[in-house]
Amino acid sequence: MDRIAQSDLSLGFGSSHALPHPPRIPIADDSITLQIDSSFRPSSNPMPPVPLQLLEQRFDVTGSCSRVVEEDDDVVGDYDEDDDDDQRQFILLGHSLKLKRCRGGNSYPMSSSSKRFVVDSGIEGRRAAVRAWGNQSIEEADPEIHEFMEKEKQRQFRGIELIASENFVCRAVMEALGSPLTNKYSEGMPGARYYMGNQYIDQIEILCQERALAAFGLHHEKWGVNVQPYSCTSANFAVFAGLLMPGERIMGLDSPSGGHMSHGYYTPGGKKVSGASIFFESFPYKVDPRTGYIDYDKLEEKALDYRPKILICGGSSYPRDWEFPRFRHIADKCGAVLMFDMAQISGLVAAKESPNPFDYCDIVTSTTHKSLRGPRGGIIFYRRGLKPKKQSMNLNHCESNIQYDFEEKINFSVFPSLQGGPHNNHIAALAIALKQAASPEYKLYMRQVKKNAKALASALISRKCKLITGGTDNHLLLWDLTPLSLTGKVYEKVCEMCHITVNKVAIFSENGVISPGGVRIGSPAMTSRGCLEPEFETMAEFLYRAAQIASAAQREHGKLQKEPLKSIYHCKEIADLRNQVEAFATQFAMPAFDM
Repeated sequence: MDRIAQSDLSLGFGSSHALPHPPRIPIADDSITLQIDSSFRPSSNPMPPVPLQLLEQRFDVTGSCSRVVEEDDDVVGDYDEDDDDDQRQFILLGHSLKLKRCRGGNSYPMSSSSKRFVVDSGIEGRRAAVRAWGNQSIEEADPEIHEFMEKEKQRQFRGIELIASENFVCRAVMEALGSPLTNKYSEGMPGARYYMGNQYIDQIEILCQERALAAFGLHHEKWGVNVQPYSCTSANFAVFAGLLMPGERIMGLDSPSGGHMSHGYYTPGGKKVSGASIFFESFPYKVDPRTGYIDYDKLEEKALDYRPKILICGGSSYPRDWEFPRFRHIADKCGAVLMFDMAQISGLVAAKESPNPFDYCDIVTSTTHKSLRGPRGGIIFYRRGLKPKKQSMNLNHCESNIQYDFEEKINFSVFPSLQGGPHNNHIAALAIALKQAASPEYKLYMRQVKKNAKALASALISRKCKLITGGTDNHLLLWDLTPLSLTGKVYEKVCEMCHITVNKVAIFSENGVISPGGVRIGSPAMTSRGCLEPEFETMAEFLYRAAQIASAAQREHGKLQKEPLKSIYHCKEIADLRNQVEAFATQFAMPAFDM
């Protein structure tokens, strides 16, 4: 039985297997060992390491350790079992243990096959003990995690990734995420940290801010940016918490209409789901169930009645462009701050493949992955400088030269109100991604993302598939599966059996009823692997065949539940499609890592 070697800094034991004899564990004084009482049988849960200090405080264990020895199951030392004077029995973490004094001096006989970890008592030995595990690779330090990571790596390589909010980062971004920057604590903003040693961290964050403005064509006198949020949900809540008092009103697109839960979603039964709905009052607007487009006339009517303090546009599952001039008009009429969550389409905005929200909105938030293809995190852009007169008059007809006050409120809300130290490795990785987002090559990439989404939509429509709004203006599309009598939940599971990943979404039917009968499909990830329009037409065929298999299985088994779904995993149609998907996917290299 292998055991993890322990240094003289801690003790640990535990196994799910019966031991052939009670193990003895060396501690600081090499004439003393711990022996588990013979009546003890290890439980299935291994015990955590026991700090040596706990033993020293209670039993006054003294002496210097000349070495720590870890063996397989060999008896350590030479003991006189009959000498009760040299035994002390006690309870440690609920287990009966004996403290025994070694008769055999400072030497420990070891078999040649034993695994051993030896540490000298001197300062260099103790230093080496700490460094020994500090420089191990993942494979050496934690084989279990390494195995899962390798399996996930294979899953990504052998499958087709069509979840619209996922992407594959480049090698430089991945290297920054695993860099020494993760070691530094940097609470506060550049130049105003709570810790010393941040001179280079400050330079990285300032460079990231500059690149964020440059990537979206913004001037620093008119726009500021905070790159510290841990996610877009965190960024959105930081905006609400910074600009509103608890209970004040926000208004965003309803989640079943394609909005995001962080915009204040609550269920039809009134259950508050997101933090925004818990701490602020929210009221949604919706799409027209007949067309799938936002009903701007009803939106304006609701906004004028509800008078939100923040009007939110943007969502997670809306396949069409946003009419920013109309949103600006409505926000001005009801006196609201206009905020756009561009998490899904930030890459398209940077590449000028989507209407520009910065011409109309007061605040713009985003994730930094998805179409932007950076690390997982969030970002907040906010207006600064002088307000236009038409907006100032909404607040006070008598005043002029009113300045935007978003910067201080939002920065304070991010830290110290809601977050601790920023993730410096993420900020560096984001700086890399933003530099790329400003390049001509990135613009070509995003143009291809959009072309691929349209090719996929056309291929599905040609197979008589029903798409919400009849197509897409961006990188994603919504497939209504109800004509096939399928739910999104069943279909996504069948796709996963075939090594295709999509995700279910709720949709509005034509009579206005919410149905879980849709899936969301996006093009960024497979575009990052080098797929073009012909490959996306092939993927459309795979998707259509998966729908036919799921529909046939549902007709045969009735409503597919968990167990019937498992039973079709090995059916010939699933196996054939899975093999074809793998053969297709493995033609395309994975960015950032070698297979």
